[in-house]
Amino acid sequence: MASEWWEPLRDYCERSGPGLLAEPSNAVSNAAFVIAAILLLRRGRAPDPVADGFAWLIGVIGLGSAVFHTLAVQWAMLADVIPITLFIHAYFFLALRRFLGFSALAALAGTLAFAAAAAFFEPALSRLAGQPFGALSNGSVAYAPAALALFGVGAASWRFGKRDGAALIGIGALFLVSLTARTLDAALCPILPLGTHWLWHLLNACVLYGLVRAARRAGPA
Repeated sequence: MASEWWEPLRDYCERSGPGLLAEPSNAVSNAAFVIAAILLLRRGRAPDPVADGFAWLIGVIGLGSAVFHTLAVQWAMLADVIPITLFIHAYFFLALRRFLGFSALAALAGTLAFAAAAAFFEPALSRLAGQPFGALSNGSVAYAPAALALFGVGAASWRFGKRDGAALIGIGALFLVSLTARTLDAALCPILPLGTHWLWHLLNACVLYGLVRAARRAGPA
């Protein structure tokens, strides 16, 4: 069983075989997350330890993804997935607090409900369509709940007269573009040997940077 964790993966267009440098664009493009984290940690506003924590997490996302795209084995995938999942759910909690004014208890309940709904989202779509949506979307459907949450919280915040709601909607639109790049990686492989997954990294780093900036502007709940 332990050997399964070391099984090689070839999930992305750019990787044509084993080796640490088999996905140079996908690996190097993770530097965008580290740059985003550094820019967010520069002291230019009042201290915000929560926003700083999210900035550090963005850096961890970049490092974890770089590990995955260099080693490309089963266990390294966890280094990629876990920090991203943590960011999504922690930021949803933060968004409910800072943009919609939820109490901590209500935000926690909302986050748990979101996590449960996200877990059943892809299986429900697959049952309705009669085919695995995850494979059809190159795995991007797993991020659809996060996109819907961005638009939902953004629209609700905008409805309450907060300008940050419009910012969240704009960031959500950019997130859809980045998801498109992730989805098309395999489909465009015959004509683009590098694929488009590296573009997902660059755009998603901008998305996470924008989210933390928006939360910092909104201020503590």
